[in-house]
Amino acid sequence: MPMFLPPLDEAPRPLYSIVAWPPEALDSWLRRLQDRLNVRGFGLPHLNVRAPFQTPLRSAELVDACRDVLRGQPAFDVQVRGWKQLPGVIFLECELGAELRALHDRTLSIEPSSRARYDGPDYRPHLTLALGVLPWAEPVLWEQVRDLIPPVLSFRVEALSLTREHRGEVQELHTFPLTGPADPTPAPTAESAPS
Repeated sequence: MPMFLPPLDEAPRPLYSIVAWPPEALDSWLRRLQDRLNVRGFGLPHLNVRAPFQTPLRSAELVDACRDVLRGQPAFDVQVRGWKQLPGVIFLECELGAELRALHDRTLSIEPSSRARYDGPDYRPHLTLALGVLPWAEPVLWEQVRDLIPPVLSFRVEALSLTREHRGEVQELHTFPLTGPADPTPAPTAESAPS
């Protein structure tokens, strides 16, 4: 069976993600821990709302598609559950509440795009500490992290970012501020303000 190479002028498509950044205290704690253990995740610590995907959409079209999907999305809280270990990876697992599940499902409607193995029913929100861990190192690393308690066990997400992988680094393309919770007492208007 013949195998064909893509045309030389067709560059591989970049990988995009929709992510939430952890608060500074948790971010710096994870980065210091990575430095101490000499491990890395993919880019800076982040929570994928949608795992890396490819799309033929141009950047501006993708930003517009994300804006449409995220329109009206309120800020939400993320609960950190604790450490998890899978083959080749150690991460802080986060709670998959109904709000985060619905948001994840909405981001999958951005089309056309590829789907990652861990999107959809297998979506597991997390903050990666170590990726690509060799089998002999897994028990050693696990022993060093399993009892560590992060400085932050919950955080509020007030913005999401569209990112693109470029030469092994994650670049932020656009930030989407989320709406705050509805204020039950609207501000007085000029007509109803007391005089």
